[in-house]
Amino acid sequence: MNKYEIIGIVGEGAYGIVYKAKCKETGEFVGIKKFKEPDDDEIAKKTIMREVRMLRMLKYKNIVTLKEAFKRKGRLYLVFEYVEKNLLEVLEENTVGIDPKRLRFYVYQMLKGVTFCHRSNVIHRDIKPENLLINPSDNTLKICDFGFSRPLP
Repeated sequence: MNKYEIIGIVGEGAYGIVYKAKCKETGEFVGIKKFKEPDDDEIAKKTIMREVRMLRMLKYKNIVTLKEAFKRKGRLYLVFEYVEKNLLEVLEENTVGIDPKRLRFYVYQMLKGVTFCHRSNVIHRDIKPENLLINPSDNTLKICDFGFSRPLP
């Protein structure tokens, strides 16, 4: 954690907190997911390890990039590329609706990411606006949160 300067909280979920941080060495912004202590919760541990395993396997332009994973004081931290918004935030900002051309581009990218997952024998199982990250500068979309994903046999 000494490598990163925490800037603020981006969001909270069932298993942890996501921070926006800045790498002290490169100046690059990253997202850091800090997991709550699983204690002896085997289900939580399995979910966390599944997410790490899936993200290490799934390298694609429409899937968020896992940069590193590390443990500190018994807690697991995942460091991701930083993506500024999620689709829910974009929808809330555009109360009259999203431009159809831009919406088609989002759907196209989401389908490309899901198709890549399926071809890699992975089912995400939790596609929702909060798990679709959007870069407002170029409208790229990236799928995140693979905690509920499953490998296909």
